[in-house]
Amino acid sequence: MKSLYSLLIILLIVTQSSAQNTGTPDTTKKLIFTAIEKVPEFPGGMQGFGLYLSKNIKYPDVARLIGINGKLRLSFVVDRDGSITDVTPLNCIGAGCEAEAVKLLEQCPKWSPGVQNSKPVRVAYSIPISFTANQGKVLMQNLRKSGYGFVFNVKGTLYTIDEAEKIIGDSFMSQQVDIAEPFFNYNKITKFDMPDKKEVYLIIIKST
Repeated sequence: MKSLYSLLIILLIVTQSSAQNTGTPDTTKKLIFTAIEKVPEFPGGMQGFGLYLSKNIKYPDVARLIGINGKLRLSFVVDRDGSITDVTPLNCIGAGCEAEAVKLLEQCPKWSPGVQNSKPVRVAYSIPISFTANQGKVLMQNLRKSGYGFVFNVKGTLYTIDEAEKIIGDSFMSQQVDIAEPFFNYNKITKFDMPDKKEVYLIIIKST
């Protein structure tokens, strides 16, 4: 099946800063370096890392349904044992893309660790990953059949999918979506309760 998305991987970007270590042995374990003598390396190098990402990332169902596009930047640390820790999205494009990217990095095979003063050290990185889906017309009927629940924010007011359909029609364009994010019915509004759905998402429609 032809892929509905493409993954653009840009080389890891390391923010340069002083790597001089003046701490005690105890504090050294907590230090995170961004410029060191020997940088961490993924098995197979950058090409191998790119192949790992492209083969294992999964485009979230809701992002594919709605046609979410965007560049997600994440920071992470290659720990002293080569494992990936402290994965943090630095921005949000929604529809589950952040969770998928974090999961992918956390499950990444171990790297060879960075070395400073002949000792393994923690090294901070950031990486941008671009999600690109087919954009176009999104049919309300397809959202209903998806198994996910949807709440719409139109001009600051929340609506059920049936209510939103009366306002914006039986379809909308992907480009009209500002963001789609998990919806938690904290106020216990009955019409937004959807216990039969896998997850419920809030679709925020751009103001025109």
